[in-house]
Amino acid sequence: MASNRPAQATSFAPNEKHSDTFGYGPSGDEGPWEEWNPTAESTRPVRGRHRVGKQRGGGLARSSTVLGVGVIAAVGAGGMATAQTGKPPVSISMPDLSSVTESAKALISDGTDTPAKGSATPLTSAGLTTTDAAQGTSDAGEALRARIMQQAESQQDQVDTAAQEAAEAAAAKQAVTLAAKQQGEAEAKEAAAKKKAELAAKAKAEAARLAELAKSYALPTSSYTITGTFGQAGSMWSSGYHTGLDFAAPTGTLIKAIHSGTITEAGWAGAYGYRTILTLDDGTELWFCHQSSISVSVGQKVATGDVIGRVGATGNVTGPHVHLEVHPDGQATGIDPMAWLHSKGINP
Repeated sequence: MASNRPAQATSFAPNEKHSDTFGYGPSGDEGPWEEWNPTAESTRPVRGRHRVGKQRGGGLARSSTVLGVGVIAAVGAGGMATAQTGKPPVSISMPDLSSVTESAKALISDGTDTPAKGSATPLTSAGLTTTDAAQGTSDAGEALRARIMQQAESQQDQVDTAAQEAAEAAAAKQAVTLAAKQQGEAEAKEAAAKKKAELAAKAKAEAARLAELAKSYALPTSSYTITGTFGQAGSMWSSGYHTGLDFAAPTGTLIKAIHSGTITEAGWAGAYGYRTILTLDDGTELWFCHQSSISVSVGQKVATGDVIGRVGATGNVTGPHVHLEVHPDGQATGIDPMAWLHSKGINP
């Protein structure tokens, strides 16, 4: 027997990791390892052993199908297949339903690659007619359309509700504003009416007071004409303006006391001619000037309407009249006699 050359030393020595990879478990004997030199005898195939069977054309597909169905059965029965070697469990994924269907078709076929008649109909539509399928499609479309329309109506209802709520809020706000405005106007009107009533009542009271007061006051003369008012400018008066109120009347017309008081002066007064001064209880002085005659004396008490003299044209005058001046508290500068008379209820 011819000897073979020794095999070269291998650079690869099996270890625990590699043994595990090839399916061999770890061994307690780590060596020594023997070299294997193959010979013609050791490599010659043994007759009658390891004979490979002849496969039919559809055998591989059928075996795969059977294996797939078996796997499904195993998964259905046990869930997960695990090895008994202590290795982590290997997860098995479920095959697609279509492949299972095709496998089932192959199993019930006559052994050829062509599926049996009557098995071409998908499992999901088995027993359905064309009308049923069309009806299902139509129902699905109608359901989708109804759903879309329902959503659109719901959205429109929400929009309408929001618009209605906004309109109601605006109307309520406008109503509140209008009510506040009306209330304000009513209050203002009521306040104005109240104020008007108060003013009217005050005016009425003042009129009553003046009427009562007028009973104690009187005009200085009768049958007169107002020919000069307070404040008129002109060269006729030494001050440059008129300082009193002129009642023009015929000479000799009676001059009466306007109010009760005391005579504090009676006599000649230069440009004023004959003058009588009547001092009232509040200190106001009334001057009666240009008299033709005087009927009272100093210190005499007089009452309203008593005769104190007669109209004349003495002093600096252009005609017969009574020149009346009013001096509050005896001041040198007088005030408008017309306004003072009005304050006493007298209207010349």
